[in-house]
Amino acid sequence: MPMAANLSELTELTIACRKCPRLVAYRELVAQQKRRAYRDWDYWGKPVPGFGDPSSRVWVVGLAPGAHGSNRTGRNFTGDASGDFLYPALYRTGFASQPFATSRHDGLTLHDLYISAACRCAPPDNKPSSDELANCFPYLLEEFRLLNNLQGIVALGRVAFDSLLRLYQVCNGHIDKLEFAHNRLHRFENGMPWLLASYHPSRQNTQTGRLTAAMFDAVWQQARELLTY
Repeated sequence: MPMAANLSELTELTIACRKCPRLVAYRELVAQQKRRAYRDWDYWGKPVPGFGDPSSRVWVVGLAPGAHGSNRTGRNFTGDASGDFLYPALYRTGFASQPFATSRHDGLTLHDLYISAACRCAPPDNKPSSDELANCFPYLLEEFRLLNNLQGIVALGRVAFDSLLRLYQVCNGHIDKLEFAHNRLHRFENGMPWLLASYHPSRQNTQTGRLTAAMFDAVWQQARELLTY
């Protein structure tokens, strides 16, 4: 049975979620203690809902909010190093109105793109448990149902990729195990959106050179070229 009538209603349900005691305790503790650089911020400290263009043709799924990034700002990939790498790439390919994301009120809009995460709360060490991911899965499924214009999905990192494989299995029955590799495209039958995998734009990947700006641009350029109308 559907959880929400529309994305706005799903946003409210997401924000109110308290299913995972460990995540609730951690996100609220971080919001209370803060980081010294952000001591004047009023931390969000709640689950972070998806955001973007409701009629988007591309859906982007990441891992989880950063403790002092999205858990502080209340918007995915906003206020941390991952976002500092993501949004310039989206801007260069026309999916974002500006190359930076600092707060929910910075004027950023997404074009033909909607962004969410496999886990909606900031997890300790950026590692949600399997049970926590399972608790978040209905929100992922609902977003998929409500994004009626989707042609494709971009998975940022293996955790997001695995969550999306589960989504494809739920919606389309059994699928063969698919390989996670950067800029690897997977297509499906029965009208299911294509799935494009990418390394996550985490500091660990970008500062070590595992993911370069050119490699990341190639993902978004391919996503742009795959759109058919």
